[in-house]
Parts: sequence; structure tokens; C-alpha cells
Amino acid sequence: MRFGITILPEHPWRTAEPLWRAAEELGFDHAWTYDHLSWGGLPDVSWYGTVPTLTAAALVTSRIRLGTFVVSPNYRHPAAFVREVLSLHDVSAGRLLLGLGAGGSPDDRVLGDEPLPPRRRVDRLVEFTTLLSELLQHDHVSHRGEYYTAVDARTLPTDAADVPFVMAANGPRSLRLALRFGSGQPDSGWVTTGRRGDDPEEWWASVAELSSMLDRLCAETGQDPRRYLSLDTAVYALSDVGTFTEMVDRAAGLGFTDLVTHWPRTSGVYAGRRDVLESVAALLPQWHGV
Repeated sequence: MRFGITILPEHPWRTAEPLWRAAEELGFDHAWTYDHLSWGGLPDVSWYGTVPTLTAAALVTSRIRLGTFVVSPNYRHPAAFVREVLSLHDVSAGRLLLGLGAGGSPDDRVLGDEPLPPRRRVDRLVEFTTLLSELLQHDHVSHRGEYYTAVDARTLPTDAADVPFVMAANGPRSLRLALRFGSGQPDSGWVTTGRRGDDPEEWWASVAELSSMLDRLCAETGQDPRRYLSLDTAVYALSDVGTFTEMVDRAAGLGFTDLVTHWPRTSGVYAGRRDVLESVAALLPQWHGV
């Protein structure tokens, strides 16, 4: 079992920098930040850029993997975004984890776009991920699709072909996409937040259903990706040490290999205490062998 921490991009760097350093010092295996223009959970806070934040984090850490949670196709074009991926891969010395998802509100509304229905969001994600993968692996890429066009897109250097994709998926089609693109590298895989809901048992049931769905697909294909679970949908995992411990046990029983919680905030969503975070971090070594 490995453990990650999500640090929301709400702080100016003078405040955020100690948090990223601490994530590594506390022993977390990976650290993530959101990729939105704004986030519905905190509509009235400052919000900073994902790629600059991870670039800065790469310069003040040396071991911890750094991830996008998760890249939104709403406002990104693969032929432009590949430049940022190449830069992050280089600056972090290969520590980038590239979380990718279908995107959605409120980012599309910020740009004046009508929200796409779920099926079309997955269509767009398939095209986005396929083209981005091509761009990372090959020079001179041309593409004309429903959502993106590229004409002789150059990718020099091409040494980032091994960037691991971590695919967000909560349905059969996107789970198949996670197997297609989330099985090629040691750290690539599938990530889920489970299905939305305030009832913890209903949330765990949704997580179990998704994990079983992936089990069946893995049996069909012979693939076995890493499984990342974001814990804080129905209950904040760092509410206390006992809550976190129980969630580790339940997630391990469902086959998850990586668990992600959020850095405690002083109030509101993910409100918690630093001493609980530190107590949980002290227990991480005993779970690494689970």
C-alpha cells in the first residue's frame, strides 16, 4: 500500500511551499493538486495554476511523486499541453504522475460552454488521451477528430513516453480506457473517488462495485493496473487516526494499492488538524507492506 496527499492550489506559494516539503518529509509516496479553473467545493477562495504549482513543488522536493488530480480536457488541447507535460517530466526528474479525467462543471461554464453530457465527455477524454499518448511517443503527429486537430505536431525531445497515466473512471467505458492507458508503466493505473453520496456505507458500496467491475475487466484482458482511491468523498479520512486506519483496512480488502487523502484545512471542506496528519504519517511504514 502506498499513500498520497492532495494539496489544494488555494495558497500563494509562500504558504504552499512548506506544505509540499512537509508531504515529502512526512513520508507520503505521492502528492497531488487539482486541475480546475475554479472548484465548486470552494468557489470563493483564491485558486492557482496546476502546472506552475507542480513545477515549484518539484524544485523543493526530491523523492515524492507529483500528480495532477486530474487534468481536465475542458480547457486543454493535447498538442499544447504536451509541452507542459514534457517540462514537468524534466523538472521533476521523471516524478510526474499524470492524472487524466473527463472534466466537467464548473470549468466549462467559466468558458461559456454548455456542459457536455457524460457520454460525450468520455468521447472527448478518449480522443484527448489517445492524442496525448501519441504526442508523447512520436514526433510529427497529425490528427483530425471531433474535438481536437493537430497538424504535424512536433515533440522534441521524446523522452517522456514513459510518463505514467492515472485514469479517473467511474463507469464501464472509462474503466476500459483506464486499462488501455493505465497499465503501461509501473505507476500508471486507475483512480476513483467513488460515486457521490453523503452516506459512508453507500459510498463504500459504490467503491466495491467499481472495484469488482475492474476485476472482471482485468480477468478478460490479463491486465492489473495500480488502483488509486481518493478517500474523502463521504467522510474525511483525517478526521481522526481511527477513521483513517479503518479506511486503509477496507480499501486494502477491495484491492486498492494507493490511497489519497487531503491536506487538512483550517475550516470548511477537509477541515482537520495537523497533529492527526502527523500521527497518521507515523503509521505509514507499517502499511507499506500491506
